[in-house]
Amino acid sequence: MRDSEGATGWTGWIAFGGIMLVLLGLFHAVEGLVAVFDKSYYLVAPSGLVVNVSYAAWGWLHFGLGVLAVLTGIGMLTGNRVAQAAGVVIAALSAIVHLAFIAAYPAWSLIIIVVDVIVIYAIMVHGREMKLSE
Repeated sequence: MRDSEGATGWTGWIAFGGIMLVLLGLFHAVEGLVAVFDKSYYLVAPSGLVVNVSYAAWGWLHFGLGVLAVLTGIGMLTGNRVAQAAGVVIAALSAIVHLAFIAAYPAWSLIIIVVDVIVIYAIMVHGREMKLSE
């Protein structure tokens, strides 16, 4: 169903994607701070991860990705097309980072990967409609 300007009811998926990207960013930031300040929290030593670097390095990676995700999610909520493209890239990077981090916290990593895929779906399938609805 389209309104007079060409937007459909699917526009809500972009708002959902933007909000979920903000939440993913907050989750990344918290996960990063935990990795930096409480290295004993995770299930394996850094040598048991796919990429053998310290938890401090993983923590700052998660924190930086989280900040980018929050800013991008806010940009998506304004209908910014560049933010939508960046949102796909950030969600894909988030999934890759969590795939490499899966040994440290398997259940949480799988949940985040699933949410990343849903965010990518929301942006890729319905992204162009956000600008039409304004």
